[in-house]
Amino acid sequence: MAAAADASAGVAAEVLRLLAGRGETLAVAESLTGGLVAAEVTSVPGASRVFRGSVTAYATELKRDVLGVDGELLAARGAVDGDVALQMAAGVRELLGADWGLATTGVAGPDPQDGQAVGTVFVAVVGPGSPLRSEGNVAGLRLNGIRTEIRRESVRSVLGLLLRRLSGERAGNERAQDTEQNGGT
Repeated sequence: MAAAADASAGVAAEVLRLLAGRGETLAVAESLTGGLVAAEVTSVPGASRVFRGSVTAYATELKRDVLGVDGELLAARGAVDGDVALQMAAGVRELLGADWGLATTGVAGPDPQDGQAVGTVFVAVVGPGSPLRSEGNVAGLRLNGIRTEIRRESVRSVLGLLLRRLSGERAGNERAQDTEQNGGT
C-alpha cells in the first residue's frame, strides 16, 4: 500500500503543478474517501496556491443541502451514482469558487449501500467549460479489497482522472481492479 500512496502523492504533485501553471484552482467534494483526497493534495508543499478547500459530505442530505445535488436524483438512484458524483463536483466548484471540482462517492464497505455492492465507486471532475455529460468527466469503478484499499484507490483514481483532463487525454468510463492490483489478499 505504500507504493500506492507514493503514486498518489506523485499524481497530486503533478496536478498541482499543472493547475498552478495555468493559474487555476481546485476544490474537492468527498464521501467515501472522508477527506483523504484533500489530505493527499495538501500533503504537497505549496498546495495553498491552488487548493481552495473541501467538503466531506458523508451524509446523503449534505450532498443535497450543501453541494446542491438534485434531491430527486438522490431519491431515485441513491448517493452511489455517476450523476451524483458529477453534481457533487459541480457543486463544490461553485460553492468554493474554484476552477476545478473533484468528487468521490461510493461504497467502501463493509456492507452494501443503496443497492450497490462494496467496491462500487464513482469519481468525477468538472472544470472550466465542462459540460456535465461529456466523456471523461466521470469514471465508474469496481474495486476489490478491504475498506482501506478501496478508499486509497478512489483517491488515486480521482486524481488520475483530473490529471488526464489537464493533460488533454480522454478517460474511460469503466475501470476494473482486482485485489492484487489494490494490494489486497
